[in-house]
Amino acid sequence: MEELVLPTEDDSGRAAKARLNFLTLDPVGPKDVRPSILASWVRSRRWNLPADRISLPYVADPDLELPLSRSARPVLQQLHEHLAGQPISVILTDRTGLVLQRLTADTELARHLDKVHLAPGFSYSEEFAGTNGIGTALEGGGPMHVFGHEHYAEDLEDLACAGVPIKHPVTGKTVGAIDLTCWRKDAGTLLIALAKTTADNIRAAMLTDSSTRELALLQAYRQSARRLGDMILAVDDDLLLMNAKARQCLDATDQRAVLGYAGELLARGGTDAVVVELPTGSWVKISCRPIAVGARDEAGIIQVSPHNSGPESRMPTATTHRPPPRPVLPGLVGRSAPWLGSSREVDNACRAGQWVVLTGERGVGKVALARAAHHQNNPAGLFHIVDAVGSNGGFGAELEAELADDMVQALVIRHADRLGPRDVEATIEALYDVLERRPSEPPWIALTMTSDGTELPDLGELLALFPLTVEVPPLRHHIEDVRELVPYVLNQVSHGDLSCSPEAMQQLMRSSWPGNTGELCQVLKQVVLRRRRTGVIMPADLPARVQVISRRSLSQLEALERDAIIRSLVANDGHKGRAAKSLGMSRATIYRKIHDYGIQPS
Repeated sequence: MEELVLPTEDDSGRAAKARLNFLTLDPVGPKDVRPSILASWVRSRRWNLPADRISLPYVADPDLELPLSRSARPVLQQLHEHLAGQPISVILTDRTGLVLQRLTADTELARHLDKVHLAPGFSYSEEFAGTNGIGTALEGGGPMHVFGHEHYAEDLEDLACAGVPIKHPVTGKTVGAIDLTCWRKDAGTLLIALAKTTADNIRAAMLTDSSTRELALLQAYRQSARRLGDMILAVDDDLLLMNAKARQCLDATDQRAVLGYAGELLARGGTDAVVVELPTGSWVKISCRPIAVGARDEAGIIQVSPHNSGPESRMPTATTHRPPPRPVLPGLVGRSAPWLGSSREVDNACRAGQWVVLTGERGVGKVALARAAHHQNNPAGLFHIVDAVGSNGGFGAELEAELADDMVQALVIRHADRLGPRDVEATIEALYDVLERRPSEPPWIALTMTSDGTELPDLGELLALFPLTVEVPPLRHHIEDVRELVPYVLNQVSHGDLSCSPEAMQQLMRSSWPGNTGELCQVLKQVVLRRRRTGVIMPADLPARVQVISRRSLSQLEALERDAIIRSLVANDGHKGRAAKSLGMSRATIYRKIHDYGIQPS
């Protein structure tokens, strides 16, 4: 952190002139403004923020029962009492810059802070408010002071603020920020020191609170591990425990898969067990028991037990050697647990000749999975696709012609959710005909459906012919596979002459990719077509919609939780209270998570 030296009138004048030069794209001298402030101005301009006004997102009911809020409450109250009568405001935010609490003794200062929306429910992230003590401290990861004209938004130029990130005492992760704001004319050299001391006091209080919460989870874990002979895991936001049997029987990919399934169960608030196949081929039953830890219910005990789904699906014991997992299907890229799990299910169905329905969002790779499974098991056989979209009323005839060709060994009926009633009847009739005509060796048929929240037609009789449904995960649920997908796609579209820089890769991995792998491929093709065909892709080469995205990538558990919230909001017509109740979380919690995950409820 740069040493805190209060600016003189000349310094303030130079900062005002430097800011004006920066906004008008004139040169800014290295001595006119601090490097950290200039860097923040550059980021603010990249976010296309207006400099003449403040426009901030708002959360009507911020969650005040966060561990941070509970631990900070007595510390802030004591500081507020010590500052009685002083024109200094004490402000607490979460890790995103969302203001949780503000204590201000001076009426005039309070009115001004209300005017610039420095109040509970508003986000002072640098992404929204530009250069300021809160957002810039969180962005830089250390203490930050911003005086007067150093603010990017001119509405803040009469203020001085000192912000300090608050680190979790156990994990070291940033969980929030403490900010002291006063009038620019009243700023003192002790402002940043007082903010740092307050952050340390809150961190110490969180350590006591964290110890209590973790002890409750540890106690539940030990009770389960003693009582049960199965694999036991305990999970919380910042803690993962597993017994010896879980460590011995689950390799890294299986562990990630178990945590993914368990995270979805906990997000839904359900306690029903699920039977799943892990990436290495073992079948297990997973059950979760939510544990109320303090005021939260996001922790849980996970029980994993072997499930006999066939003679070859026994879980390995501590003394057996685990067989190597099946390789990735030909033509596919990615080794994450969710992707490998879906690939294996489709592979098994194709090998057994079992007709299958592939569901998932647009662009997840449903047809690619079917094609790869067919090439793995019958590389010489013909693979054809019939698409319900664009058939111009001739879908039934086209399907009938394809099935009449005995050389076709595999067929994908694409976009089955777009079939009209007549086409559904024609499809059913054609499928029964091929079963009667080729009873011993019927073609392997996969049917794809897009799960985008729209109402599906009545396909009950058609789906009865397909005993298995495989849900293909969206890219955000296996975002780590982007590291393999990007060089694979670039090699195809640029003949090996183009690579991706680490900075650009990080940018790509931070996107939620609503169009999934298909959208990622289109973005990379756009880069090659319009920007760069050889060399190294830098962040500036990426399209704007990829550059202006979340500053962090979601873990698989977070992505599952975000999707569970979206599904609940859709099911409850956007009513947040009912959605929160169905998920087993408080109304304040769902508001916070909607903001954290960038969900835009309709």
